[in-house]
Amino acid sequence: MSQATLHDLHRPLGSTGLQVSPLGLGTVKLGRDQGVKYPNGFQIPDDDEARMLLKLTRDLGINLIDTAPAYGRSEERLGPLLRGQRQDWVIVSKVGEEFADGQSRHDFSAAHTRFSIERSLQRLETDFIDLVLVHSDGNDLAILNDSEVYQTLAALKAEGKIRGFGFSGKTVEGGLKALEQGDCAMVTYNLNEQAERPVIDYAAAHGKAILVKKALASGHVCLSPGVDPVRASFELLFAQPGVASAIVGTINPLHLAHNVATVAQVLASR
Repeated sequence: MSQATLHDLHRPLGSTGLQVSPLGLGTVKLGRDQGVKYPNGFQIPDDDEARMLLKLTRDLGINLIDTAPAYGRSEERLGPLLRGQRQDWVIVSKVGEEFADGQSRHDFSAAHTRFSIERSLQRLETDFIDLVLVHSDGNDLAILNDSEVYQTLAALKAEGKIRGFGFSGKTVEGGLKALEQGDCAMVTYNLNEQAERPVIDYAAAHGKAILVKKALASGHVCLSPGVDPVRASFELLFAQPGVASAIVGTINPLHLAHNVATVAQVLASR
C-alpha cells in the first residue's frame, strides 16, 4: 500500500493567496528543550535527523512550517536546512516573544517588531516570510490596542518583507479583534479546549485564516478505550470550515506519517 500524503489536499490560507497543507510542522523541538510543556522529555535532533525529518515532511505533502524566535535555535537551524527549497515551503514565524536563559520576555514595540523580522529574515535566509504572527503573552487586547506591533506588521507587509500577518493569542476577544485587520489567527482548539470556537466561526464568515495550535492537546488527551485520539482530534478540527491547518510539533517520523495518514483519511471521508 502506498503511503498516504497530503499533496492533493492543500487548501487556501484564508484570503492570503497562499495554499497550505492541512497539517503543518511545528519546530519548537528543533531549537528548544527548556520550558516546554510536553508530557515526555525529548532530545533536540541533530542536523542529519532534522534534515531527514524535513525531507519526510515534504515527501508527505506538508508545505507549512511553523517557527518563532522564542523557539531557541529553530529559525537559525531552519535557514541552512531549507537552503534551495524556499519555493517548497510556506513559512510562519512570530514576533513579540524572546526566550533566553530559560526565561521568556515580551516586547511588542515597533522598533522590536522591525528588528525581530529583519533578524528572522537573516536567520531563515529568505527575502520574505509568508506569515508572521504576534506571539501573545495573554494580554491580547492590550497588545492590539496599546502597542504598535500590528501597525508595524502592516507596514512590513506593504514593504513585501512579509506576505501576511496575524495573531497567536489566548482569548476569544483577542482573536476576533486580531482578525479585523489581520489575515490569520492561531487558536487553541482540541478535544479538551474549545473556548476559541467563535474565532474560527468569525474567520469562516469573513474569509480569514485559522491555524490551530495544540491540536492534539500537546499529547495530553485522554479518551475512552478503543478511540484513536489522533483521529478524534482531527475529526473535530476539520469539521470546522474555518480551519486551514493544524500545526503539530513532532520530531518522531512514525508519528508524523501516522498524523498525515489520519488527516488524509478524515478529509477523504468528509
